[in-house]
Amino acid sequence: MGRSRRTIPEELLLLALDPTTGTTAQPQSLDLGLAGAQLVELALAGRIAPDGDRIAVVVPRPTGDPTLDCALELLRRRGAPVRAVHWIGGPRLGLRQTYLSHLERCGMVQAVPGQMCGVLPTTRYQATDTAISREIRARLDSAIRTGVPPDPRTAALAALAHAVGLGKHLYPGNEGRSSRSRLRDLIRHDPMGGLVAHAVMDVQNGAAAQPRRAPAPAPAGRQAAAARPGPEPARGVPMQPRRGSMARVVAH
Repeated sequence: MGRSRRTIPEELLLLALDPTTGTTAQPQSLDLGLAGAQLVELALAGRIAPDGDRIAVVVPRPTGDPTLDCALELLRRRGAPVRAVHWIGGPRLGLRQTYLSHLERCGMVQAVPGQMCGVLPTTRYQATDTAISREIRARLDSAIRTGVPPDPRTAALAALAHAVGLGKHLYPGNEGRSSRSRLRDLIRHDPMGGLVAHAVMDVQNGAAAQPRRAPAPAPAGRQAAAARPGPEPARGVPMQPRRGSMARVVAH
C-alpha cells in the first residue's frame, strides 16, 4: 500500500482532534473506532473480507503499513474468521498513541507537552496543517449536503465517525441535528464500514458477549402450563405486561 494516501484510522483521528484544545473528542470510543478503521482499511486493500458478522483474511500479504500489518498478522494467527465485535472489543493498548506519534512523524500534528493540575505530565497535539483536516471535513459535509452516495472511503469514515460519537463534535447543538442524522444514514453506503461501525456500537453497548446459550428445559409440569395459550386480549385493547416482566493522559 502506498503512503501517498492517508489511511482511514489517520483521518478518523484527525477528525476527532480539537484544533483549539489539542485533545481528541470521545477518547474511549475513539480507541474502538481506530481498531475498526484498521479493518476497513485492510478490506479496501483487499487483505480481509467480511464473512457474515466475522472477518476473514483472504490475502495475508503485508500492505507496507507497519501498524496495519501488525493487525493483519494478528488476524492471520487466529486461523479462522473472527467476529468483528470480538476483534474490536479486544485490548488495543496504545493504538491511539501509535497513530498520534505517526501523524507527528509525518508532520501533520505537533506534540505540545504540558501538565495537568500542575503535576501530571500530559501531551496535547496541535494540527500543523489545518488544510488537511478541512479537506477531510469537506468530504463529509459534501456527502451530507448533496445526498450523493460517497466513495467507499468517505462512506466508511462517516460510518465510523457516527459510531464513535463524533457527530455531536462535528455538528453540535440543535442546528446540527439534521446533519448528525444524515451522517448516521451514510452508514448504509459501505457494507464493510457498516459492519464495523455496528460492531463498534455493539461493543459500547455491551453486546460483544458470548453467543446466548439455549434455555434449560422446564420441568414437566411447567411445560404443560407453558403449552396452554394465555388469555387473548379484547379486540382493540393491548395486552398489559405482567408485573416484573419484561482508556498516561494523552490527547483526551
